[in-house]
Order: sequence, then structure tokens, then C-alpha cells
Amino acid sequence: MAVLFWVCAIVLVGTGIAVVGSRQPVHSVVGLIVNFAALAVLFLTLSAEFLAMMQIIIYAGAILVLFLFVIALLTVGNQPIETGEGRLAHQTVPAIAAGVAALVLIAFGVRTAWTQSAASPPPDLGTVPAFGTALLTTHVFAFEATAFVLLVSIIGVVLMAGRKEIRF
Repeated sequence: MAVLFWVCAIVLVGTGIAVVGSRQPVHSVVGLIVNFAALAVLFLTLSAEFLAMMQIIIYAGAILVLFLFVIALLTVGNQPIETGEGRLAHQTVPAIAAGVAALVLIAFGVRTAWTQSAASPPPDLGTVPAFGTALLTTHVFAFEATAFVLLVSIIGVVLMAGRKEIRF
């Protein structure tokens, strides 16, 4: 089981890099599908069957279809994203700052996970009552922050689709 866990972890990191680094949006979505499937298998290695099924049904089934529709909506009749002079000039500093912040968060997460790896997971990990309790009590801020980020991204897509001159 530990080998499968590490294989899934390597696949998760590799497909995450492929999602961010791909020049074709459809290739990024395919990488994201593989990423979500590997995460579902990772949940299964932790005996969290409910989370694995929700990962496949909600994210791989619904969210990715939404991503494909948004990509199709934004790229109809447009030039490829990487064309044009200096298109990435104003995005370099925020991209580097976001990358450094992501590396710090990953290092903190790995360090935290490494120090807590001796403890076994709780016996009700992945069950519906435990998931609901954790989501609406201890992780309510992350749940609400995620909802806010999704709302902002929806507004951004609507604005980008409505105005032709704001394209990135």
C-alpha cells in the first residue's frame, strides 16, 4: 500500500506540473483528469472510499466538463495565447511570487505531514459523517474561502468572455 501511495504522489506532482506548464488548455485539462484520478486512488489507499467517489463524481465528472466548456467558450475564433509581443511582461513578477508562495506552502505541508506520519489516521476517516463534521466545523474557513475563489473565477471568466480587449 505504501508503494501505491508514493506512486500516486509522484503522479500527482507530475500531472500538477503538466497542468500548469502545458501551453494547450485542453492538455492541461487532460492532466487535471489524471491528477484527480490519482488523488482518488490516494484516498482509497487511506481507506477513504467516500472521498474517492466524491473526487471522481464531482471533480472529474462535473468540474472538468465545466472547464472544457469554459475553454471552448474563451478560445472560439481567437489566436493562440502565446502569440503577441510582450504578453507575459506584466505577469512575470506575480507568477514568480505565486510560485515562491506555492513552494513555501508545499514545504510546510510536507514538513507537517512528515512529522505527523507516525500517527495512524482516525478510524472514521473518509466516512460521510466525519467528512461533514470536519467540513462544517474545523475546515469551514477553507470551505468558504474556496467558495469565494470559485465565485471570483466565475466573475473573471464572464468578464473575459464579454470583453475582447482584456484577453490574457
